[in-house]
Amino acid sequence: MDYISAIILGIIEGITEFLPISSTGHLIIAEQWLGHRSDMFNIVIQAGAILAVTIIYWRRLVDLVLGWRDPANRDYAAKLIVAFLITAILGLVVKKLGFELPETATPIAWALIIGGIWMIFAEWAAARRPPHKEITWLVAILVGIAQIVAGVFPGTSRSGATIFVAMLAGTGNRAAATEFAFLVGIPTMYAASGYELLKTFRDGGAAGEDWTALGIAFVVSTIVAFIAVKWLLAYIRSNRFTLFAIYRIILGVLLLGMAATGFIA
Repeated sequence: MDYISAIILGIIEGITEFLPISSTGHLIIAEQWLGHRSDMFNIVIQAGAILAVTIIYWRRLVDLVLGWRDPANRDYAAKLIVAFLITAILGLVVKKLGFELPETATPIAWALIIGGIWMIFAEWAAARRPPHKEITWLVAILVGIAQIVAGVFPGTSRSGATIFVAMLAGTGNRAAATEFAFLVGIPTMYAASGYELLKTFRDGGAAGEDWTALGIAFVVSTIVAFIAVKWLLAYIRSNRFTLFAIYRIILGVLLLGMAATGFIA
């Protein structure tokens, strides 16, 4: 893989991993023009995005660990752990069932469109509720399940699914729902990346990799994800997610059109 492609894919991953527009969907689409990516490459650019969010939330993470004597911290941490365990267990089940990502754009396009409509509905429904910041046990359980649903249907968006499930399940505050979704995503994505990385090394998939290109993509993904998440956290303080929903619907319709005309697979 040439370095320009590595930079482009690092930018795509950094922008889309934590915005509710689906990183997997965008990267699969990018393959249509930039060629197939190795499993190692996927893992590396995702790790860059996770690192960026870990840096952003490091104070919150340290507070949860060092402040475990605080009942509120213990309760919040317990819900994060439960959500993560649900995702981990269901993720292993999905792996055992042999699930594989689609290689064509059509299912991704439909997931983008349906997800966009779902986001508009979720915003409307959440706006009719009091803006509670509390993360309930129901929210934790549903967020854990939502992460797997997003993984099974590329184009859904892990961040979008978890944020809006949290909002519909009772956490009407966008900032609180987003923080919980992102904090759950940190151990989930580290675990998934670690699992895939060990599997890749064990199967000999790391041989022949262009480590310079991997390093470039990792750095680009980290920097871009840091900027994207910082912007998102500031944006949602006074704005709804409607802009992202509209983008998803437009992109999905365009992809369906390009697939129908044979412009993309």
